[in-house]
Amino acid sequence: MKIRLGIPKGSLQDATVALFGRAGFNIYANGRSYFPSIDDPEIECMLIRAQEMARYVEHGFLDAGLTGRDWVLESGLEVETVTDLVYAKQSRGKVRWVLAVPQDSRFEKAEDLRNCIIATELVNTTKNYFAAKNVPVKVEFSWGATEVKPPILADAIVEVTETGSSLRANRLRIIENVCESQTQLIANRAAWQSAEKRKKIENIALMLRGAMDAQGRVGLMLNVRKRDLTNVLAVLPALNSPTVSELNDRDWVAVNTILEESVVRDVLPKLKDANASGIVEYPLNKIVM
Repeated sequence: MKIRLGIPKGSLQDATVALFGRAGFNIYANGRSYFPSIDDPEIECMLIRAQEMARYVEHGFLDAGLTGRDWVLESGLEVETVTDLVYAKQSRGKVRWVLAVPQDSRFEKAEDLRNCIIATELVNTTKNYFAAKNVPVKVEFSWGATEVKPPILADAIVEVTETGSSLRANRLRIIENVCESQTQLIANRAAWQSAEKRKKIENIALMLRGAMDAQGRVGLMLNVRKRDLTNVLAVLPALNSPTVSELNDRDWVAVNTILEESVVRDVLPKLKDANASGIVEYPLNKIVM
């Protein structure tokens, strides 16, 4: 049994390969091959553009693949959504498809663009967006470099962004959010009905989510006298309730917890002031809830 898995080629590729690495799957890709190797004999990988992933998963050429929710909705194809994985090219957040116009444009909202030209890769979603507002527009497919098209080749664009920096660099301003999107692991419905393939796909999803949940978090171990335990626990912003274990010395307990790495520098001095000792911070690879 092998799972044919689509890895998104392009802007998501490096972030996806890095995520699989943190999840325990090492993917080895070179610039010439569309068939990267992976150190799991039950998985075969293929690089596919995110825009086309749903098509090849729906048709059964791939058993599963990673792509954006935006491209699944845009395709209108029937695939099984296994799990959301909120990461993007530059960040761990969602991306936005936004309606943008030149900075000096008179347009302030979607209704102002009546009978105008909108350039975008996300054609169907954009048509539906304006149709829901009863605003007639002409939506043209953009093959790329969409930001440079207004105002000469289009009146406005619908473009994906994480931070908005590329739009600002091209002297564009956002007037509305069209939709949000995040990466998803999707599966072919026939493969999902196969008990063996489904279990493997679910295991992949489990490890990917575990790696994502661990990102930006660390573990913390410390010892504390029982009489000081209440004060120590009051300091800890735990992911769940901290684990408190008895030690050989019955006057002492060990505390284990998980917290955001960004708060460690503030928490450690407070723990010391609360009479905690033997404080150890350690990295996390995965958190499975």
